[in-house]
Formats: sequence, structure tokens, C-alpha cells
Amino acid sequence: MGTYLNPGNKGFQKILQSEYVDKTGLIALINKTIGTTGMLTCISRPRRFGKSYATKMLCAYYDCSCDSQGLFDDKEVARTPGYLAHLNQYHVINLDITGFISETKRQRKPLADVPDRIVEAVHKELMDIFPKLSAGESLMDDLIRCVKETDREFVFIIDEWDALIREAKGDEEIQSAYLNLLREWFKNNNFTPNVVAAAYMTGILPIKKDGSQSAISDFIEYPILDPDGFAEFTGFTEDEVKRLCESYGMSFEEARKWYDGYDFPEIGAIYNPYSVMLSMRKRKFGSYWQKTSAAESLMTYINMDFEGLQETISRLISGEEIEVDTESFENDFETFRSRDDVLTLLIHLGYLTWNEEDGTVRNPNEEVRGEFRKILKGTNANRTWLELISRSRKLLEDTLAGDGEAVATAIEAIRDTQYDPTFYNNEQALRYVIKFAYIAAIDQYLKVEELPSGKGIADVVYLPKRNSLLPALVVELKWNESSEGAIRQIRERNYPAVLEKYGGEVVMAGIHYDAKTKVHSCLIERTQDL
Repeated sequence: MGTYLNPGNKGFQKILQSEYVDKTGLIALINKTIGTTGMLTCISRPRRFGKSYATKMLCAYYDCSCDSQGLFDDKEVARTPGYLAHLNQYHVINLDITGFISETKRQRKPLADVPDRIVEAVHKELMDIFPKLSAGESLMDDLIRCVKETDREFVFIIDEWDALIREAKGDEEIQSAYLNLLREWFKNNNFTPNVVAAAYMTGILPIKKDGSQSAISDFIEYPILDPDGFAEFTGFTEDEVKRLCESYGMSFEEARKWYDGYDFPEIGAIYNPYSVMLSMRKRKFGSYWQKTSAAESLMTYINMDFEGLQETISRLISGEEIEVDTESFENDFETFRSRDDVLTLLIHLGYLTWNEEDGTVRNPNEEVRGEFRKILKGTNANRTWLELISRSRKLLEDTLAGDGEAVATAIEAIRDTQYDPTFYNNEQALRYVIKFAYIAAIDQYLKVEELPSGKGIADVVYLPKRNSLLPALVVELKWNESSEGAIRQIRERNYPAVLEKYGGEVVMAGIHYDAKTKVHSCLIERTQDL
């Protein structure tokens, strides 16, 4: 066994020693590709969504240098066609591209060396494991000879395939050299059909585009925007999270609030497995988001402010869904031509979730919202962003001070500058505008929402965070009715138990919009008792 060639099954053995959610059904999907023109698979998904776990599992299953039947016989894959036919039947080349990058940086060598380092490392191990092979002029020649002499083809498993594309952003020469290496292996009529039984590449981004097409066009890609049959293996499904919560005695509703990440047709919700497992083991829900080079660049992308991007991010933080065109994204970290390109990158990074049917994005969960809140409180935002937050804070101050006229004027200004007139045509649109207007409140308040339960009803409750001296705020919205009616409804309505337990002062804001006159009005009252 080697490090890169036939690494064995120890990595998967260690995974099985802890709580393991069975994702071996992924193997059956790859088995179906072997011996077909669709044998090259590229999966892209965010960090902390189990990519490395999947590669260790695939290595253990395909590697001919070990016996892994005992690891898989009680798993889902054992009940699928072809299970034994492919089990431990191939040579495996397993590469984690980040490892080569880290070693190169540690030795203070240029990133341009990475493609050659990959080839040299695999070639050396091939000669060590198969000493009877006399070294030829190239790795490719020797891999062809290895297949002929051992009668076994190779399965390539590449983790973080796009790491060098990300690290060498802006350096087309390095990127081109690396992509040419992948083309040598996977787009070569003299090599690929004779050596490669299957390839599984995984990373954050889809394969970088070369013009309008993928730079390695023979791969079938399953990006987070359209994972197709691989959707259930993108993360934990809702049923899997429910079972974990039952096993650990944790609240599923809290888990959903914190970690529900993506939503796919037929499969439903997909959760961040890393954060879910940590919350179970620590028995505490919270943000387990780990800082990465991609995450640390979030503010840089937002500060580009293409086409009012910062206002768009604010609308997303406040709970709105935004239409996005994902087609023009170049699958890299440096080519941005529009607001939609940046938002598409944020989908791939896990900061936004994509609804393919509607063509919209939204802020997925409490963990991710926390990352955006840090931006609201940060000091690196540009002037546009700071002005936006400043206006929202002034609106909150006017509301708590009881200045209904100032509140109505501020809401009108936001409606006029941030929303198309055709959008502003019902109570749900008014609801979006109000949540956007009060975005600064998320720093000092916990927002509790009730879904609309009848015409003209769309209320938002803001509870002050622990140890705060601020009053609670209830905002009731009325479309073509009256602000007085909104206040009356606040008093008459049965609000969630979380508000009933609150014993402090409450500020009630009834906001009304008259569709005929196109004018807002606001009435504000304070009370100790609802």
C-alpha cells in the first residue's frame, strides 16, 4: 500500500469507529458508470459537507490491495447490483490536492511546481509497489503497462481538485498547466479508455470554464446547483438528522433552524453534516462554521458591490428570496462581471441556498446568518454598506421613540429606492420591505416571525436579547386597511408563547400602506401588557 497509490482502507475504518451515517449508496452510483462513457464524475459542494469522508469510503471499496468486505457487508451498498463485482477490484490513485499545495508552500517553492510534483509522487510509488515495471519515460506509459501486466484498471479519486485553481487565482499559466495534467489523464484517447475504469473528483467549485465550456469536457458534473441523483449524498437528509436527534436526545426543530442548508426536489432538505455531528457530540446547538480562505474573503466579494450587491445581501439577511441568474459564473474566484456572479459563488460556498424551480436564493439557516451578522457589525464594510446600516439604526431609534411620521417616511424611502414598483403589490411585499428596513435590529434583537395567516396579516416580533434594556417591538402590517387597525389587532391577537413569557415593555408599531394613494402611515404605542 502507498500514500497515493492503493492507500488501503484504514481511513474508512477510522470513520466507522465513530457515529456513521450510511452514505455508501454513493458507491452504487459510481459503479454504474464503470465501463461506460460516463465514467468520469465531478462533484462540487461546500466545505464541511463530507467530501473527504466520501473519498476515504471510495478508496476502501475499490482498492485491490485490501479486503474491505467486512466493512461494507452491512451497509446500503451491499444491497445493490454489482456490489461484489467491483469490491476491491481496482488499483486506486488517491490525491488530495491541498496536501501538495501545503508541502510546496512549506518548502517555499512556487505553486507552478505542483502539477509536476503530483506526477513525480505517483510515479515513484508506482515503481516502489511494482518494482518489476522498468521505469519508462512517463507516468502515463507506466500506468498503461501496469494495467496490461496486472489486468486491473485504475480508479482515480481526487479530493479538493479545485484547490490549485483557487490558490493560483489570476495566474492563468499555473491553472493551465494543472488543467492540462487532468486532460492528459481524462481526455486522452490513447490513455483514458485503456487505464481509467472510473474517476471521482470533488471540490468546492465546478470545473473551470474554458470559454463557454468546461475545461475538461468529458466529466459529467454534479454541482450544488444541480446535483441530480447525487443530491442525497451532498449532506445529511432530514430523516438522517431526525434519527441523530432521537439518538442523542436533541431537538430536531433546533437542528433544522441551525443547519438546514439546501433544498432539492424529491430529496428535500440537506443539512451540513459537520455542524450537525458536532452539535450532537457537544450536545449544544450553535455555530460551528470553520474559517477558511474562502470564508475570509466573503467581505471582499460583498464590497465589490456590483449592481447594489450590499443592499441585496441585506435583503437576504432579512429573510427575502432573490432571483439570480447562475449561468454566467466562470467557476472561479476572480472572474466577476455582475451581482449574480458573486451570489452564485456564495451558493457554491454554502452561504446561500438555491431554489432551482424558482431561480431564487435565500439565506439558509441560523449558522450562516451568524456569518452575515458579523459583516453587519464589522469595520471593513464600505461606505454604501455603512450608510445602509446607519439608516436602519435611525429607523429603529425613531420607532422606539414613537415617531410614527419619521418611520412612515423612512419606509417610503426604502420602498422607492430598493424595490421595483411591480414587486410592491401585496402584503408579502410589504413584509419584505419592513424586515429589510429593520435589519439593524438583528444585532440587538431576536426576530420571531409568524407566517401570514390571513389577508393583511404579516407581523414580525423583535425580542430584546438577554441583559438588554430595550423594549420588545411588535410590528403589525396592514395592506389597504389602517394603522389603527394594526394596533388593535396586536392587542387582540394571541401571539406566540415566546412573547407571552416576556414581561417587559412592548413597543407596538402598526404600519399601513394604501395602494391607491401609494402612501404609508404608522401609529406607535407603548404598553406594559399585551
